[in-house]
Amino acid sequence: MSLVNGSYCFDATRGQTSWQGFCCTDDASLSDFLKGPVTERLHDSTATLDFRDDLRALATTQFASDSLELVLQADVPEERDWAIGESFAEAYLEAEHAVSWPWNHERDKRNPFASLPGADLVGFVDEGGATRLALGEVKASTDANNPPGVMNGRSGMRHQLEQLVTNLGTLCQLLKWLHSRCKGTENEQAFKDAVRLLIDSGNQAISLYGVLIRDTPPTVLDLEARGDALSKNVVSPTSCRLVAIYLPFSIAELPSRVGGAA
Repeated sequence: MSLVNGSYCFDATRGQTSWQGFCCTDDASLSDFLKGPVTERLHDSTATLDFRDDLRALATTQFASDSLELVLQADVPEERDWAIGESFAEAYLEAEHAVSWPWNHERDKRNPFASLPGADLVGFVDEGGATRLALGEVKASTDANNPPGVMNGRSGMRHQLEQLVTNLGTLCQLLKWLHSRCKGTENEQAFKDAVRLLIDSGNQAISLYGVLIRDTPPTVLDLEARGDALSKNVVSPTSCRLVAIYLPFSIAELPSRVGGAA
């Protein structure tokens, strides 16, 4: 059952590529989704609480406690539109398509404005009883054009998704990144299964996801041309799913609608 009320305004498939539009309803389900799963992904709330509790246990004097609180209060909550958009996409794909994300990008920050190079989304998905590598890109746009500019050019979604399966240097870097985060954890077997399937398929068994977040009227034109173009290059066993999520409010409102930092 969907965590967000709404309706599919278009849905098409061509070969190994599909594209669909989902129109969210502005009700309690969307509010709960933003303040719950999206905020958890955005701020890594559970890990943040553990981090704060563990550090507070080390402060044995009032002076130390006061010093620590100054550090904790200086934490920079991520509230930029694109970061919230990525968290929205992860939470949506997890809820609607059972994609799992073994690592929160919030944990990779070395400075308040760091981001993962190579792909916005890195995880696993079960397809037909087999664990596959899931890679994706996220774009948020208020552009009135259909499709919006973020879908076009070398920095556009189509080109970036194609690079994830054709650029072996990018793929190697992503696998290295994922390996260090899965080794010795509950996700290690999923990593091994996905990589084994990947290399047994000639580096083709990858599930691609492209998520476009919009605050404009829904139209298939946002995805149709890119989906059609991708369908000519995405061949089995690679698969590609494009999703346009239409918000019932402006993208600029996202920061005020998600929950605060833990």
